Amino acid sequence: MSGSVEFDEAYTKAGHKGNPDAVADAGREGRRRALKGAPGRGTLEKEKPPIFGMIQRSGEVVIRMLENVKQATIKPLILETVAAGTLVYTDEYNIYDRLEEWGYLHKTVNHGAGEYARDEDGDGFHEVHVNTMEGFWSLLRSWLRPHRGISQEKLPCYLAFFECLHNIRKRGKAALHSLLSLLLG
Repeated sequence: MSGSVEFDEAYTKAGHKGNPDAVADAGREGRRRALKGAPGRGTLEKEKPPIFGMIQRSGEVVIRMLENVKQATIKPLILETVAAGTLVYTDEYNIYDRLEEWGYLHKTVNHGAGEYARDEDGDGFHEVHVNTMEGFWSLLRSWLRPHRGISQEKLPCYLAFFECLHNIRKRGKAALHSLLSLLLG
């Protein structure tokens, strides 16, 4: 990825649906109703796994379920996916503090202060934002909702499928033929 890229993280409720051994290992009884993820930032242990996303404006997306969202966890993914020197937009979460050290240009918006987009050059276009990634999260959540609970073990497969759908959406029927040839190969 190069050009302008947005990074953001999201958290989704995902337990051990269909895996009674993992539920027993976690030391709890199986749930009869929807998972109630712990408030705040999530981890695998809290059954609210973090999903880290990188989206190129008007381009492709990369999303990964992570064990946690820390600089040490996101750095390798960023370095292998995003070209050095790329302009990266984020919110002010401190995991992004070292982006400039890692070789990226970095601009932020402060959601805590109610800032969601900023016009820095006065042309009337608010270019500093992470709204593209936020919109992607909205689409992902809407797509996951009908599945009525996702297991942590299968969540990476769901994410990979949705990422693929997003990234091939502009190819239309040509994408369908490519997918079919891969599947039937």
